[in-house]
Amino acid sequence: MAREKPEAAAEAEATPELSYREQLDFLNPIAQPLASRKLTRKLLKCIRKATKHKQLRRGVKEVQKFINKGEKGIAVLAGDTLPIDVYCHIPIMCEDRSLPYAYVPSKTDLGAAAGSKRPTCAILIKPHEEYQEAYDECLEEVSALPLPL
Repeated sequence: MAREKPEAAAEAEATPELSYREQLDFLNPIAQPLASRKLTRKLLKCIRKATKHKQLRRGVKEVQKFINKGEKGIAVLAGDTLPIDVYCHIPIMCEDRSLPYAYVPSKTDLGAAAGSKRPTCAILIKPHEEYQEAYDECLEEVSALPLPL
């Protein structure tokens, strides 16, 4: 006899994920520079590749620690994290160390790209020869984004 799914679980599966435009409604006021839809896709793809090679730092505490140690990479922050006090110091640390950073609209998508079931609000992508081309493309586009005043 097959198990029946509870109605709530069935409804959750049927609920479509929010589109890029809908995710923009939940952004914080500090989410600048925000990655475009195309750049967001590229960054999430690069994060998936970095996850396979374990070239990723995930979470505010870990990202902060390795930025302080001088590790190079691209910082990707979630734009819908509340309260903003949790991670509002990371862009300043990145600017001080000339590290490129960008915001993506959803912490859920960021966590999923990193291979986690939990949402995450900060990721540092480290360079690696296996996905160097994708990394360089993301680095170039994130560096070209205008920094907030």
